[in-house]
Amino acid sequence: MLVNVYGAKCIGIDAVRVVIEVFETKGVGVSLTGLPDVAVKESLLRTTTALESTGLELPGRRIVINLAPADVRKCGTGFDLPIALGIIATTWEVVPPLLGEFIIMGELGLDGSIRAIPGALPIAEMARAEGFRGCILPAESAMEAAELQGITVYGARTLDDVLRIVRGGGDCSELVVGPGAGVFAAGGGPGSLRGGPGSGVTAAVGYPGGTEPPDFSEIIGQDGAKRGAEIAIAGGHNLLMVGSPGSGKSSLAKALTGILPPMTQEESIVTSKIYSICGKGSNGLMRTRPFRSPHYSASMAAIIGGGGGDGILPGEVSLAQNGILFLDEVCQMPRSTLEALRAPLEDRKVCISRLKNKIEFPASFMLVAAANPCPCGYWGEPGRCTCTPGQRQAYLGRLSGPLLDRIDVKITVRRVPPSELRNRSAAGAAGPGPAPGTQGFLVRREQETSAEVAARIIRAREIQKRRFRAESITTNSEMSNRLIAKYCPLSDECTEAMTSLMEKSDLSMRAYFRIIKVARTIADLEESPDIRPNHLIEAAAYRLMEFAE
Repeated sequence: MLVNVYGAKCIGIDAVRVVIEVFETKGVGVSLTGLPDVAVKESLLRTTTALESTGLELPGRRIVINLAPADVRKCGTGFDLPIALGIIATTWEVVPPLLGEFIIMGELGLDGSIRAIPGALPIAEMARAEGFRGCILPAESAMEAAELQGITVYGARTLDDVLRIVRGGGDCSELVVGPGAGVFAAGGGPGSLRGGPGSGVTAAVGYPGGTEPPDFSEIIGQDGAKRGAEIAIAGGHNLLMVGSPGSGKSSLAKALTGILPPMTQEESIVTSKIYSICGKGSNGLMRTRPFRSPHYSASMAAIIGGGGGDGILPGEVSLAQNGILFLDEVCQMPRSTLEALRAPLEDRKVCISRLKNKIEFPASFMLVAAANPCPCGYWGEPGRCTCTPGQRQAYLGRLSGPLLDRIDVKITVRRVPPSELRNRSAAGAAGPGPAPGTQGFLVRREQETSAEVAARIIRAREIQKRRFRAESITTNSEMSNRLIAKYCPLSDECTEAMTSLMEKSDLSMRAYFRIIKVARTIADLEESPDIRPNHLIEAAAYRLMEFAE
């Protein structure tokens, strides 16, 4: 008797269907074919033990299990559950009516419980695309697909739950996850139910260290740095901050998470799929833009992605999809790792090639880098720097020209003088500052909250969204040269200003187009329909800014 059960395998951030063929024939024993890895081979012992512990008898004949297509390596523990169902069906000699209408994946415990697996969201999305009735996944993993429309997702905790579903005829609605459906919380029981999008459950990813980010109003001084950071976020431009230790570079980088615009539905799905295949999925889709901050000693594989054989996983550049990749002490990173960032920054994707495999991951992120101006960190502060000119040049020289050319906004973060700290304390004790339009407007601007800055950024992003509604991009930083010519026409006055900048500063053509991108973002923040010369001059200043005077 031949029984087919349908599972899935993740390749990149997408899943492909795998057919688990179970055939009973003469003889004794269990054979597994179809390029299984060690984890899949071990599933036979786990599966048979789980069946025996739940009181299900194994057939006293030979069972042949094939994972098709046979030329694609199968990896992971998620094939335990479909293999067990195939064996059960051959034992009963009656195929459960709904067995072939679901994608089924899950790891089995020896007691018949079902444990979480990675890749639940891509699996559910594939089941919907291929017209399956639904998918049956571990309860913890099924939560990742709770907001996916157009498919029924069941969250099972035991083998008995799965058998109830595939037999049909009974009410299994309490196992359904999705908008408005009750589902068991991870590690909970019938008394711990959570809902779909209305439950308020969001990803616990985004805030560095799991703590609330500092508010913009809490960062004293640094008006120029905060202005540059606002422009970078508004247009999705890469940002480099250079300053001495304690000047506030890391605090400003963490504060950026408070002014990031909300993700669209499409962005949430792509980002959630990346975290899903890494086993870092959340309850429903991720709504918080990721903030990744790897240590400067991280390997190239950790930053770019890698792995052996079919176990290729995304790196930090992909985990930062639609968010921020913060590289603190960037000049301490290996030169080879920094140079590997050039392709993802330009192409917004990363392709990892192995002898028998080639995987492409999305990598559309905003790079925020922080560095000291010299090895000792105090160049630019009179009497404190102990580095020679050669040491300073070699230190910042670790950031190559091609890499710096891909960073649109470069700002110097200077140490806040004690006098400004005293003025800030006095202003706080005196109460709220004057209204806009008075002489105290600059004080009020300095004390702007993250919510006020975020509101301007959201308006600028909405302008960009309307501008690019017919294109496949959403921010100014993603514009190609063709789109720049189409959406950023320059007046005669602006053309003359750009020509003068190019001649005086000996800029490359990449710098020419990137200055226009930043100028377009500055114009969007001012809600100006056209780019003006002052926008170009400010954009060029961020690109040409010296690290230290």
